[in-house]
Amino acid sequence: MKVTWVPATLKETLQCASSPRSISFSRPRGINIRPRNFTTSTRLRAGIAASEIDFGGGKGEDGKPPFYARLIPSSPSYFTAQPLFTDDLLAVQTLVERYSNLPTVKPGEAPRVAWRPLSDYRDSVGEVVQASKYSKILQALHRLNHIHPSLMPEPVKDALNQYKRDINPFRNVVKVAPIDKLGRSLGAGRRKASTARAWLVEGTGEVLVNGKSLVDAFGRVHDRESVIWALKATDRIDKYNVWALASGGGTTGQAEALTLAVGKALMAHEPALKPALRR
Repeated sequence: MKVTWVPATLKETLQCASSPRSISFSRPRGINIRPRNFTTSTRLRAGIAASEIDFGGGKGEDGKPPFYARLIPSSPSYFTAQPLFTDDLLAVQTLVERYSNLPTVKPGEAPRVAWRPLSDYRDSVGEVVQASKYSKILQALHRLNHIHPSLMPEPVKDALNQYKRDINPFRNVVKVAPIDKLGRSLGAGRRKASTARAWLVEGTGEVLVNGKSLVDAFGRVHDRESVIWALKATDRIDKYNVWALASGGGTTGQAEALTLAVGKALMAHEPALKPALRR
């Protein structure tokens, strides 16, 4: 019988009949495995865990800081659907109850105030507030606004200023064009690319546009009527003289720009004609 020599490395890779693993894996190895320490303690080693939370605050019993089981919200309204709106509503209603005994002015004598719109209030608080709910705040503000101005407390003034618009449209005053020493009033108008200025003075109904008569300046009858439309609509054609300058754009644009200029100049002489000129 012939015996074949087998290398040592090949012997290590041969598998035993009773084990599916190779012979090399069944040999004991000198590997040092670190033991794992299992513990039920809540305190981990200082090198691994972060430092404990310091709640701060005053000292409790035995000189130790008190431990709070939960965080306390700054306002009880935290548990409502709209906490910021609820705080605002309760704040204005509290002011109404606190200063309900102060004298008030008559409804027509209260200062006119433009309150912030609902969309602006929603953006400031970041909550979807319904219009019916926001009207409750406005109702309370309306009541506070009727307190006599000389006796209005500072907290009420601060609350009113918080809900006022930045620009009050009720304070806008229309500036009336003045009349110079010669009895002339100046009005300006613009239409598309055309601009016009018109001087109006009491006279017999003469009209000059750019130094020309109305017939020479505008060939179309419709444009001529547009220039003196403010005088024609108020039956003032034969009571004022018009001297106007127009530039830019076409003839129709200049005629319509003169319509606005003559109307503004006429209002300086007779402010009561404003409703008629609007129509």
